[in-house]
Amino acid sequence: MPNTKPNIIFIMTDDQGPWALGCSGNKEIKTPNLDRLAEQGARLENFFCTSPVCAPARASVLTGKIPSQHGVHDFIRENDNPHLQYLDDHLSYTEVLESMGYYCGISGKWGLCNDFERQKGFDHWYVYVYDGGHYNNPTMVRNGKVVKETGYLTNLITQDSLAFLDERSKVDQPFYLSVHYTAPHHLWVGEHPQEYVDMYDDCRFESCPQEPEHPWLLSITSPSTVRSNPRENLKGYFAAVTAMDEGVGLILEKLDELGIRENTLICFMSDNGFSCGQNGIWGKGNGTYPQNMYDNSVKVPAIFSHPGRIPEGSVYDALLSQYDVMPTLLDYVNIENPVKDELPGKSFVPILEGKNKEERGHVVVYDEYGPVRMIRTKQYKYIHRYPYGPFEFYDLVNDPQERNNLYDHPDYQDQIHDLRSRMENWFVQYANPNIDGARLPVTGTGQSNLAGPNVTGKLAFNQNGRLIKESENGGKIKQK
Repeated sequence: MPNTKPNIIFIMTDDQGPWALGCSGNKEIKTPNLDRLAEQGARLENFFCTSPVCAPARASVLTGKIPSQHGVHDFIRENDNPHLQYLDDHLSYTEVLESMGYYCGISGKWGLCNDFERQKGFDHWYVYVYDGGHYNNPTMVRNGKVVKETGYLTNLITQDSLAFLDERSKVDQPFYLSVHYTAPHHLWVGEHPQEYVDMYDDCRFESCPQEPEHPWLLSITSPSTVRSNPRENLKGYFAAVTAMDEGVGLILEKLDELGIRENTLICFMSDNGFSCGQNGIWGKGNGTYPQNMYDNSVKVPAIFSHPGRIPEGSVYDALLSQYDVMPTLLDYVNIENPVKDELPGKSFVPILEGKNKEERGHVVVYDEYGPVRMIRTKQYKYIHRYPYGPFEFYDLVNDPQERNNLYDHPDYQDQIHDLRSRMENWFVQYANPNIDGARLPVTGTGQSNLAGPNVTGKLAFNQNGRLIKESENGGKIKQK
């Protein structure tokens, strides 16, 4: 029986701010292929990560669950137990696709520990072993075998993806491919091909104003030179994006060459947002301590394209989240979601197909990073930090840059009370009390063990390395 299911290519970048895309209005950054992809599909202007740091966000994309359901609350420190599998008890959409006849592959960053073993329904496994953010001559794992590669990591991921497409185009079987670039994650200086860096010699970087240092800046989360030499770091960041964009262009060309573009859904997004000087931060949610929920941290660029099914050149402003990805992808290929009743997200296929341009049933999105939680509407944003704050409230219509915290303003107390109640009720509905991030000492400095009551005692430290508290219920998270 011939393949009638659409193929899926899911391209994910690492730490790409929502502003770091030409078609989103940035006239300085060069992303011609992603701009073309947006012209050929739908760009989603209000797409949010579930947590503004890599591992929790990636786990939520895969499982449709929020961090307080799957237990990944921070980036993974893989040095303690590299073979630990964080998502063993959580069904991913790739496992569902594999069970329904899809051949699944991943090229690039896994980011959820245990890079050495194929997981979650992936048959093809070519992943990067993290080594501090270096891009050249990386160590990779190909289907269980450790390989020391020669070359630029972005190109290696692209080349493996192209080879995957060549191979699968000869087989009458639908495929799913995750293309997980590490770009534009740091490092930025001395890591990227000079031809891309030179493109930005004359750039003024007005899209990245170097604002006064944020009082909560957590300097350990980005290179020490970002304040003393921002220009070279900006050139590297922009170069990393443009080099990645060229890889996307090669993938699009390959699909056309193989004649399978018309039967392939392409999804593009970043794992989380990022600031390069905006709001006085170089980083994402853990660019500060306590963690921040600025839009540049929690919003991500997002594009979906499928010729003949998704109207070309569409731009939608509905509030959407990464916890909507699993329901959407399974709905798109007409596969039943066996855990749909457990998940907070909903399919946005009607929006992609241009059939429902009105706002969906829920008009808010939620975000969490350990004890820091956010609820956001199109007009307001409320940020709650357990147990004692500081708390924030912004009128985004009148203050889109989030400069004026109105939490104590008497005119907004009704809105604050309403949003806080809605936020707390939502997390009560979906969070697992045993791994609820609001009760864990998540400081933005990494996680090295499973969350849960059966884990032995671990300690939490603040950004200066001082012990701040011993976690309760057996110490679910180990901080370093």
